[in-house]
Amino acid sequence: MIELKTPREIEEMRPAGRFVAGILKELKETTKVGTNLLEIDEFVHRKIVDRKGAESCYVDYAPDFGTGPFAHYICTSVNDAVLHGVPYDYALKDGDLVSLDLAISVNGWVADSAISFVVGEKQDPEDLRIIKCTEEALAAAIDAAKPGNRLGDISATIGDVARSYGYPINLDFGGHGVGHIMHGDPHVPNDGRAHHGYRLRSGLVIAIEPWFLKTTDEIYQDPQDGWTLRSEDGSRGAHSEHTIAITDDGPIIFTDRTNL
Repeated sequence: MIELKTPREIEEMRPAGRFVAGILKELKETTKVGTNLLEIDEFVHRKIVDRKGAESCYVDYAPDFGTGPFAHYICTSVNDAVLHGVPYDYALKDGDLVSLDLAISVNGWVADSAISFVVGEKQDPEDLRIIKCTEEALAAAIDAAKPGNRLGDISATIGDVARSYGYPINLDFGGHGVGHIMHGDPHVPNDGRAHHGYRLRSGLVIAIEPWFLKTTDEIYQDPQDGWTLRSEDGSRGAHSEHTIAITDDGPIIFTDRTNL
């Protein structure tokens, strides 16, 4: 069921968005060559413990697309891993492409966001290009998130940006409704038909999350942890995500990091 938020509820969701955005901004600034993925996970854990009313959306989360409960506080996907990456004992190397995906509930309201960046001095132009593609697709999709438009307008916009860069598109995982739970209706695919689907209304809160792989749309689940999704051909991927509210005055980006 698709639930619309009242203006008061939208205001109540802002703290969660700021909290998630602040953590991701700090992680991007401090993650470097030699940073261990488990250190990133512990950093998020401490932040949640120290914040009154904050709860992890990941710990003990057990949906049908994972194997058993997820036992960590953040998703850390590196290089050929693009989604649901389980933190493990790995020290980041120069040139690694890192995607961090974080969802936290604050006072009962969830915010979900993801960023991708390259660690160190070896900034491969092709890595920067696919990151830029996800960011441009996210920005374009947010611009399309207006009352009166259709859900397909958001999806089609994401797909158009991916195709303009020449990247294939996987539709197995995409954006979703956000509220008191992390994953709700509607599903927001990363490609679709413009002017089709659910008519967007003020009060709809969704996470929009373009993610692409360089040379394939095929993924597989890492058998070692039962969660991490990797590219079938070993190519690298990137992931960008914001939680937004659709309003008559334009979209509100709860997880915006630009003014923190």
